[in-house]
Amino acid sequence: MFAYHYSGEVIRGSILFLAAILIQGRLLCNLLDGMVAIEGGLATPAGPVYNELPDRVSDTLIFIGVGHGLIDLPYAGTLGWITALMALMTAYLRLLGGNCGLVQSFAGPMAKQHRMATLFVCSLAAIFLPVLYGQALLFIGLVVISVGAAITCWRRGQYIIEQLNNAAMVPEAGDE
Repeated sequence: MFAYHYSGEVIRGSILFLAAILIQGRLLCNLLDGMVAIEGGLATPAGPVYNELPDRVSDTLIFIGVGHGLIDLPYAGTLGWITALMALMTAYLRLLGGNCGLVQSFAGPMAKQHRMATLFVCSLAAIFLPVLYGQALLFIGLVVISVGAAITCWRRGQYIIEQLNNAAMVPEAGDE
């Protein structure tokens, strides 16, 4: 998010508004692509790749971009990378559960929709704040997303371990 590379309030506000709109557009496209494929009978074996890969790339670019766009705050770029990594980890753990034969857990508190909603609200609010406060708000948003994603990873990891341990305790039909 390069909004803070411009000193003019109108340009900065317009870029922040555009970012907020594009975040919502990303979520809408994500929602519609799966629904159209499944409801329209257009799902293919490669469909999950086309569904997941763009999400991971866009999350990564968004969070890194926001972090590096906060030019007046030290370590904001690093925080953007941390946030991107945590977003990747939440998706990885969800898919890991599915690969273990479990129902994929979409538990939060920082699932994809929650991460994007947090960034959306911070972007809109930053429009009305002075430069440093707007940057601070987006920085805090990245911190909240990172910490929330860490909690989400913990919850999803615990779910996977519990479900696998519970499945291991159930005797097979011929083991009686």
